[in-house]
Amino acid sequence: MNVDGRLVLEASDARLQVSPQDGGRVSSLVVRGSELLVTEGATPMMWGSFPMVPFAGRIRRGRFPFGDRDVQLALNLPPDAIHGTVFERPWQVDDPTTLSIDLGSGWPFVGRVVQHFALTDDQFDVSLSLVADEPMPAALGWHPWFRRRLVRPGGRSTEPSAPVEINFNAAWMYARGADDIPTGELVEPPAGPWDDCFTALRSAPRLTWPGVLGLEVASSCDHLVVYDEPPDSVCVEPQTAPPDFVNMAPSTTIPGVPLVATMTWRWWALD
Repeated sequence: MNVDGRLVLEASDARLQVSPQDGGRVSSLVVRGSELLVTEGATPMMWGSFPMVPFAGRIRRGRFPFGDRDVQLALNLPPDAIHGTVFERPWQVDDPTTLSIDLGSGWPFVGRVVQHFALTDDQFDVSLSLVADEPMPAALGWHPWFRRRLVRPGGRSTEPSAPVEINFNAAWMYARGADDIPTGELVEPPAGPWDDCFTALRSAPRLTWPGVLGLEVASSCDHLVVYDEPPDSVCVEPQTAPPDFVNMAPSTTIPGVPLVATMTWRWWALD
């Protein structure tokens, strides 16, 4: 259903809100009375769970070659470009569970992306599909801001939970340069905290809020950024390529062959 311009999906004790006007992001997910997401932020890149299209993470100085072109993007996080061209722009509502948007004037290639949402009693599913009108480098992903602690109003305790625990198993992590952007070199993952991109995942990441809720973040993506340095939130970000992929190993999306990514959050009670 549509409530005040937002898409609202409900199933059992879960309620999901999507804000088309705020970059097509999931603006709220309440499960068993607990809000899982950060619901406001100082900038559009600091809250909710937003789609990253047609690139995820940073592009160094917003610049990359493609064919015989030298592309220069706007620097929305100077000195770099970050998180694509759709997370700060309004999306079109196609039906009660589907949004779409073009790639905009900030991307020098023509294409369109569709995002579809579904909610069941213990699972949230979302998909992204990018349809290119011309060959282009492209990557897809999502940037969820999860709360570090959960509170369940009206439960046995209104005290915040213990901090969330993040568990994932990756064979490799991308080394970062002095500018904090991956160099392309793969290294063994160290202990956290992290603001890093991982690949060769052996299992889906899991978040655990002790005594409250467990959550698995499964996806079709073969890369994962984990950012757990903020005091009040953590980010677990599936994406189809690492940051600055256009300057390392660009993958090309062509007309007639959409680039598709899916993500599923599954949860279970721990009390």
